[in-house]
Formats: sequence, C-alpha cells, structure tokens
Amino acid sequence: MSRHEPMPTLPSGTADAVLDALPHPVIMVAAGGRIANANAAAESFFGASLPLLRRHLLRDLVPFGSPLLALVEQVRGRGAAVNEYKVDLGTPHNPGERLVDLYVAPLPERPDHVVVMLQERTIADKMDRQLTHRGAARSVTALAAMLAHEIKNPLSGIRGAAQLLEQSVPDDDRTLTRLICDEADRIVKLVDRMEVFTDERPIEREAVNIHIVIEHVKRLSQSGVARHIKFLEDYDPSLPPVLGNRDQLIQVFLNLVKNAAEAIGENATDGEIGLSTAFRPGVRLSLPGSKARVSLPLEFCVKDNGPGVPEDLLPHLFDPFVTTKSTGSGLGLALVSKIVGDHGGIIECESQPRRTIFRVLMPMFLGNDAEPGDAA
Repeated sequence: MSRHEPMPTLPSGTADAVLDALPHPVIMVAAGGRIANANAAAESFFGASLPLLRRHLLRDLVPFGSPLLALVEQVRGRGAAVNEYKVDLGTPHNPGERLVDLYVAPLPERPDHVVVMLQERTIADKMDRQLTHRGAARSVTALAAMLAHEIKNPLSGIRGAAQLLEQSVPDDDRTLTRLICDEADRIVKLVDRMEVFTDERPIEREAVNIHIVIEHVKRLSQSGVARHIKFLEDYDPSLPPVLGNRDQLIQVFLNLVKNAAEAIGENATDGEIGLSTAFRPGVRLSLPGSKARVSLPLEFCVKDNGPGVPEDLLPHLFDPFVTTKSTGSGLGLALVSKIVGDHGGIIECESQPRRTIFRVLMPMFLGNDAEPGDAA
C-alpha cells in the first residue's frame, strides 16, 4: 500500500470490537455533553451499561466542576487534542479516589463529537508508592541496626545504675528511679520491635490457603481486640494458593484487622470489618530495572467502617513512625509493608469516612519449579 493511499475503513462491527478490546475506558461525547458511545472498559469504569450511559450527560458521571467538562469544551472549540494528568473522577456512584490521565480529542468525521480516553493511574501509583515504602523499610533496617548497637548497650548501664541507686535513696525518690527503669525498658522494647526490620534472610515460602490464614486471624481477633465488632466475609472459594509464609501472612492480616478494630473504637455499636478475597487475572506489572513481569492476581481486602485515615497521612501511611494513634509507635504498617514486599506483593490503602480498605495483591503458587512472575 502506498503511503499516500487512504487506510481502508473498518466495518462498524469490527471498529466496535477493536474499541471493546482496549483496556482503557473510551467514550464519545456528542453536542450538549450527551454520551453517544462507550466501550466495554468504560461500562465497567462507570458501572453502567451502554444503553444506560446513553441516557446520561457527561456531567452526570463525573464530579461537580470536573476539569474533564472544561477539556471537552476546549477541544470542541479549538479542534485540537489535549491531555491532562492525575484527575480524580471519584463520585458517590464511584466512591474512593479514582485518579486518571485524560486524553481528549476531536472527531473530524463527526462535528461536535469528542472522544475521551481515561487511563487509570491506580496500578502505576501503587508501584511508585510501594517502591517508596520499600525504600523506607530499608531506611528503618539501617536505623534499627544502629539503634541496637548504640542505644541498647548504654541503656543497660543506665538501668543497672538506677537499680543500684534505688537501694540507697529515700522512699520518696524511689518513684524516680523506678521511672528511669520503666522508661529504659520501654525504649528497649521499641528497639526490639525495630530489629525485625534487620532480618534480610530469604523467607521460606510454600503453598498457603489464604482462607485458613484469614479465618485464624478472625478467630484470634474475635476473642480479643475485635470481640465487639461484626465481621462480614466475601470469599472466592476457588482461589488458588498464595506463595507465602503462613506465620508472616498471619502477622500481616492480624495487624490489619487490629488496626481496623482500633479505628472503629471500643464504644462503637455498629462496627463492621469486611474480609474479602478475589482473583484479578489482569494485574500484571513490570518492575523498574527488571525485564521480569510480575503477576499479582490474588487480592485480599480488609475493610472497616471507622472514621477513616486523615487525608494528609494517607500517602505516608506505610512509612515508619507514622501513626494516627496517640500511643502508637508507627511501626505496625511499616512492618506489614515490608512483609508484603518480601512476598513480592504490594499493599495499598483507600480511605474515606466509614469506608477504609487495605488491599493486598499477591502472587499465587505455581508449583515448586515455577517462578511467581511466570503467571499469565
């Protein structure tokens, strides 16, 4: 075919099939903002079928005053394509933060029609944040090793001196020596908790039934911190095993459930924690600096109806020493992030009042001779 010859026109059915094959939502907006067409990914994104979408205007589907509305009018007026990045399209019908990159272009064959493509940033942002979390965990590793060497030894001497002093001071002053000993013990416990981060040995992994792990965590929690809370379960019984370490996975979900229970509070009468598992075969990621593609099809969620995480803390939630609790050390979620990362997975949090979700994506067990990244 000559470079000057026009490309052959695809039949209508073939063109629709090509659009539906795209993984990104694509919609065509007619004059007045009416939805004229949409592909299968757009139906999934907006949670509505094409006939239902065609009954709506674009402004009905996006937040009030969304930049997307102005971009459509700009493209219609200028006749040139525009892009905008990291736009939140979350609405009451599509709750939570839904960051997308927008690509808006005119349709020369149909005046007043504009094509909008959305590219969700969720997975890319998860990877960026997860790499940041792993970097933070490595920083804690170095800090923990330094603290163990530089702090625990002199603390032992301080505590010993306080005990000797306690034998020779008046009764009124023994409160002070007791305070010195108690505070020294508290600091040692904090350093001991941080020393978990210094263990860089490869973890022993095998095929683990995640439902057995989650049920074990639920029983432990119901007899302790979450005894006053209702549990809701939504499990996929056909889920394949996860490639993991059972004890460490128990620690991950015990931490997440404990956090959820503490967020709900002891005095709540309608507290609920949701535990869910699902298979998401489309989640396949390329790791920076590596040609390996990692498949993370197993999704495990812990949800609660507590007050939510403050917006300013959300991006740093898995960093060490970041906590919403007045008495917390801020190491629990940092440890969760480290364990999930050591398993080759990622963890993310979405939060708004009465709807906080911790989502863990993990590789599945493929057999002793297979690599986790080999999954399709």
